[in-house]
Amino acid sequence: MSTALRSETAAAGRPAKPRHAGQAVLVLAVLGLLTAWAAWGVGVDLPKVFANAGNAWGNLVQLGQPDYGFIPKTFPALLETLNMAVIATALGAAVALPLSFLASRATNPNRPLLIAVRTVLNLIRSVPDILYAAVLVAVVGVGALSGIMTLFLFNIGIIAKLVSEALDGEDLGAQEAALAAGASWFKADRAAMLPQIMPTFTSQTLYTFEINIRASAVIGLVGAGGLGVLIDNVRSFFRYHELSLIILEILVMVLVLESLSAWLRKRLV
Repeated sequence: MSTALRSETAAAGRPAKPRHAGQAVLVLAVLGLLTAWAAWGVGVDLPKVFANAGNAWGNLVQLGQPDYGFIPKTFPALLETLNMAVIATALGAAVALPLSFLASRATNPNRPLLIAVRTVLNLIRSVPDILYAAVLVAVVGVGALSGIMTLFLFNIGIIAKLVSEALDGEDLGAQEAALAAGASWFKADRAAMLPQIMPTFTSQTLYTFEINIRASAVIGLVGAGGLGVLIDNVRSFFRYHELSLIILEILVMVLVLESLSAWLRKRLV
């Protein structure tokens, strides 16, 4: 068989390439219309954005020139942020661990209790941390205590959710053997499931600690202590040189903590 004939035969047996160009154009057109409708709904004014571009450029220039002489004044807020994250992570992890066992099908045979615990955890996670902070500032006042309480609730929701899902996927062989030998559910979970889940629990706790550093800078904007309060002060007076220094410090702190937590994960997990 000649080469040309083989090529024609192969081309005839090859399925036709699907053409989705029309569908892609239609999807893009729909997405474009939805975006335009959403922009119109919230009143996006592009000419106004371009008219204020000069002011934005001036602010960006200031943000690119950190005021390093402001560093000593940021130390108390930095230390308070770190303290808030440490306390909230420790307390949140301590409460989240038993709740994780109550929220997992693998470790809690009591279905009404399981549903109740999951419902409470869903309610905790459904509220944004900035809203917790705003409410708690009104209840306990401005300062680190409201920030710690906010991060504590945030940590419970995150850690209990992630660890309970990990428990659902664990090997149940050792637990079933303990139950078959006459152990109670509590003893079987403690002896068989707790050692299996500890590496995951440790990893998620360290991850939550990193998140707490970033979150504490945000909740402080409503008065919940930490660097957020300092950020709100300098931003209110348009001191962007100092604001850029604070952002730089948060970046350095987060990178250092990420490196430290990665090292700890390798050692502990």
